[in-house]
Amino acid sequence: MRSVPWKNAPILRASVCDVIFKIVTLFLVGMGVLAMFGKARFPGQKRLAAARCSKCGRYRIGKGPCGCGKNKG
Repeated sequence: MRSVPWKNAPILRASVCDVIFKIVTLFLVGMGVLAMFGKARFPGQKRLAAARCSKCGRYRIGKGPCGCGKNKG
């Protein structure tokens, strides 16, 4: 049987470190992008805040009064 030359080749430490560095860098860049999207104001935030009861803080569903009975609108 013939041996395959690339199978017996030693793994270079520099190549392993480069790959790990790239993985860590891409992970940190991805986390930064997610953080920027998380801080962004999406449309509809004011409408969601207005749908809360001013007394108890629960969300009101529909146009009726809140379930706590303290606020009519």
